[in-house]
Amino acid sequence: MDARPIRWYHDFISPFAYLHWPRVRALMESRPVELVPVLFGAVLDAAGQKGPAEIPAKRVFTYRDVVWRARRAGVPLRFPDAHPFNPLAALRLVLAAGNTVEATTRIYDWIWAEGRGVDDPAALAPLLDALGLGTDALSDAAAKATLRANTEAAIAAGVFGVPTLAVDDALFWGGDAHDFALAAIADPVLLDGDEMRRVVALPVGIRRR
Repeated sequence: MDARPIRWYHDFISPFAYLHWPRVRALMESRPVELVPVLFGAVLDAAGQKGPAEIPAKRVFTYRDVVWRARRAGVPLRFPDAHPFNPLAALRLVLAAGNTVEATTRIYDWIWAEGRGVDDPAALAPLLDALGLGTDALSDAAAKATLRANTEAAIAAGVFGVPTLAVDDALFWGGDAHDFALAAIADPVLLDGDEMRRVVALPVGIRRR
């Protein structure tokens, strides 16, 4: 079996990560995938870029696109009352719960299928109960440290957005790159072709100031 590590970098703030998650779960049925929750805002800061929800016209398009994609896929979707929101509680909770498939699914469903927020600790009681956690999980030191380490590792690996599948050191950003990632998993030399190598070293012709 191909022993190359596969990682999935994600943040609960991303509706695209929610839509990608079922395909990642399906991949996990045949191959081990390491789930790596990260703080998307820190990834954006490191890359010097804004998120799609921070650009007004792109925000409108993005939200409509998410609704359309969910309907087409038959996936339940209800945006929470505010977006972007602070995802720290959700990220800490999934790590405190063991970073399991079940916990990941429950948190994504809480936010994106049920449209419930994670900003108010008092409103999280049902989610905490479902995860078998107490309110102390929201300030769990080990979860905080792991999230920090995950985010730093993602930045060091060149991750610039979520969701991202990493096959060894190759990054496949976005749910629409899933088939590309599967192709790279199936064919270990896919990225070694002449044109694949040439575009990696392609000179920059012009830069915006």
